[in-house]
Amino acid sequence: MTRKQKRLTLIAGGVGFLSLAVLLVLFAFSQAVAYFYVPGDLEKAHVAPGTRIRLGGLVATGSVERSAGTTVTFTVTDTLAKVPVTYTGMLPDLFREGQGVVAEGAMNEAGVFVADTVLAKHDETYMPKDVADRLKAQGVSLGGQETIR
Repeated sequence: MTRKQKRLTLIAGGVGFLSLAVLLVLFAFSQAVAYFYVPGDLEKAHVAPGTRIRLGGLVATGSVERSAGTTVTFTVTDTLAKVPVTYTGMLPDLFREGQGVVAEGAMNEAGVFVADTVLAKHDETYMPKDVADRLKAQGVSLGGQETIR
């Protein structure tokens, strides 16, 4: 084999290896994607039960119900639509009615969002940018709340 052939073989092997690595990374990312919805978008999208998503909005006033153990049910709203949520586990300390929340999980066949992760807003002036943008697009006034970029 000449030097030129060895060099081309090495370059072709490197390109092949990098292509395989990129394909594996893209496959891994496609498996971990959780699309973000607010309640109004969720009604229009008709998400299939069991599809993993993120649900963001405000915890509806008067909707938090604690049952025996660590199971909590509440409603997430964007003032246009409401989605019932059930969560088993410890809620963040800042979780309360009327505050921003992002829940990650899946819808069940009964139309209830079963969350496995719940994130509450950080403090009085914080709301995740994607939640704030979606709520503003729905016409919800955020009362001077700032968003983190």
